Amino acid sequence: MIFSPQPRRRPQFRISERRLMLMAGDTLAVILAVTTALFIWSVVGRYPFDLTFVLPRSYWYVVLAGLWLILASANDFYDLRMAASRTATLRRLVVITLQLLVIYLVVFFLAQPLALPRLFILYYGAASFVLIGVVRLINPALSGWMSDRRRVFIVGTDWGALTIIGAIARYAHEAYDIRGIIGEPDDIASDICDVPILGTGRDLLRLVRQERVSELILTSTQSLSAETFQGVMDAYEAGVTLVPMPLLYERITGQVPVEHVAGNWAVVLPIDGETLLSLYPAFKRLIDIGLSLVGMAAFLALLPLIALAIRLDSPGGIFYSQERTGLNGRTFRIYKFRSMRADAEARTGAVFSRPNDPRVTRVGRFLRKTRLDELPQVWNILRGDMSLVGPRPERPEHVRRLTEKIPFYRTRHIIRPGLTGWAQVRYPYGSSDEDALAKLQYDLYYIRHQSLILDLMILVRTVGKVIRMAGT
Repeated sequence: MIFSPQPRRRPQFRISERRLMLMAGDTLAVILAVTTALFIWSVVGRYPFDLTFVLPRSYWYVVLAGLWLILASANDFYDLRMAASRTATLRRLVVITLQLLVIYLVVFFLAQPLALPRLFILYYGAASFVLIGVVRLINPALSGWMSDRRRVFIVGTDWGALTIIGAIARYAHEAYDIRGIIGEPDDIASDICDVPILGTGRDLLRLVRQERVSELILTSTQSLSAETFQGVMDAYEAGVTLVPMPLLYERITGQVPVEHVAGNWAVVLPIDGETLLSLYPAFKRLIDIGLSLVGMAAFLALLPLIALAIRLDSPGGIFYSQERTGLNGRTFRIYKFRSMRADAEARTGAVFSRPNDPRVTRVGRFLRKTRLDELPQVWNILRGDMSLVGPRPERPEHVRRLTEKIPFYRTRHIIRPGLTGWAQVRYPYGSSDEDALAKLQYDLYYIRHQSLILDLMILVRTVGKVIRMAGT
């Protein structure tokens, strides 16, 4: 009797592991670039390139590597869809390098004379651009067998299957290869979005081995039949990874699928609760106070010019205030520079603003594009009504309607609202209840994963939007 050999599964990297490999490659390139820049510095300055020269300047390795990772993350340089395109990678690399040079120039002119080297950063910028570009071309996370898509089965035929198939097609096609769906006997020979239903729980282990599957996506852990549960456990014992659909959806989209988690509060509440030893809230508040004081200085400096422009452009007040819903559902008044006609809501009442809104004045359009209309809110941050980063506060009228319409909408009020947020940098301007749902999914992701690093990434992206005048 002749036995056919069992198909061997190759190791398949997850999205997070591929991103870590990209980060590791970039970090290595940055270290080499710093070394190259220091070497050129020593040659131009006629210093011996030895430990005596390098050690006093070794802090540049940490500073530039950290700054690179922050800017790269903020510019989606570790998005696998973008990284798979050489053209997109080159364009983004140019943008990040220019951002780094601008940051250095700002710090250089604010620092004391001779405190920072003049040409070193130019040497580094050129070297890092070339080295990171080369590393991206040869990175094993993007080439050879390591770039094989992760083979997966979807277990379940409910809404979760349809949702995760769509999410993978849109956000993670380069990382996941859906080989089929495991359903019930009546489902076999049909399909969902052209993905075939191959068998039942009884066939699962055989199909896993046949298709060399490394991961099972469970659309629901509550509705599994006894047969399917047994098949899932057999596959798990054979080394196959199990992942609930909501968690994978969150991982690849940066959103929480609030429409599809039923009554499962665990997937919309913060992952880690606050403790007496939690330093994040205190650090965040200190940063809010410090940066809002800087913002107040900018507000006072720009106030005369902005006030004059608003008054010359249209009749009405300089400032505009509204009631908004904040932490724990408490209402407060938010302040802005007026960007609409004084009678903008006389006929309509409280309605969402929309792109190219005819109620916006000429000066108001510029203020919105540059986000300068939001500058007075530094006072709200200083008072503690708001934070720099968090879900944008909505008007009570909208909150009441959306709370009845959208599951878990109240959850966004368990933290302070923000001047900017994850939804603001990831989603275009919203002007409907459907947009409010999409933005809530991003807000809940931020609530579950909030950290100083994520806050910093959001602030960097916000600055980029301001520079590009991408406001609405």
